[in-house]
Amino acid sequence: MPLEETMRVPRALTTALLALATAFAVPAAPASAAEDATRNAAENYVALGDSYSSGTGAGDYSDLLCTRSGNAYPAQWAQASAPASFTFAACGGAKIPDVLDNQVRYLDQSTTLVSISIGGNDSGFASIMLTCMFSSQSTCEQRLDEAADYARNELPGELDALYATIRDRAPNAEVVVVGYPHLYKEGGFCLSMGSGKREAINDGSDVLNQVISGRAAAAGFSFADARPAFAGHEICTSDPWISSSNIHPTAEGHEKGYLPAFSAAVR
Repeated sequence: MPLEETMRVPRALTTALLALATAFAVPAAPASAAEDATRNAAENYVALGDSYSSGTGAGDYSDLLCTRSGNAYPAQWAQASAPASFTFAACGGAKIPDVLDNQVRYLDQSTTLVSISIGGNDSGFASIMLTCMFSSQSTCEQRLDEAADYARNELPGELDALYATIRDRAPNAEVVVVGYPHLYKEGGFCLSMGSGKREAINDGSDVLNQVISGRAAAAGFSFADARPAFAGHEICTSDPWISSSNIHPTAEGHEKGYLPAFSAAVR
């Protein structure tokens, strides 16, 4: 038998054995519920941020001044996961200086998990929404352009400083930065707002999320993108998870939108 033919036998046999081993290989077992519970029981979780984390609009408030809601995703995650400790520091209306002045003091070396949504109020969210609701298309777009300029040119440095402070105060923590959903359904008729304004507002959200996610990645933090979770449940859809009256996620929005997005980002 020629040399090249004698070489084919062990190669064919090797291939067959590898295929057989692959077919009967036992996949690695996923983490059990007990392992998840053990990990969560060791978590010291601190929730920072603005109204999209405090739960403005979600009801069941433990602190009316900060609109901290038991229906907000941080409280829901803590209730379901039973961490060793949970500090709910997020406050409606908060800007980056408010987080630095009033919230990061709850962080320390024992903190193992941090969530934060911030940047919307710094960009002028509330005034922009009022402008777009009650002013012309061109005025709405002008305010959104101004906010986009701020988000691209000034917000990155402010976020970098904030994220560095969070890392310095909580060196052992996993940090999840939570983004903002699209607020409105695009296209079609909507009693709340015209299609051009709705599209412009969602474009503004995209700019803000792009900046926030980029700075989070630069800091080594995870980013929880809320847009996919809320898709199909914006204002003007048949099943909205965002209130058209206060432009914030409802209790259902926190439960079905933000909570899954945050939970998926927690490693």
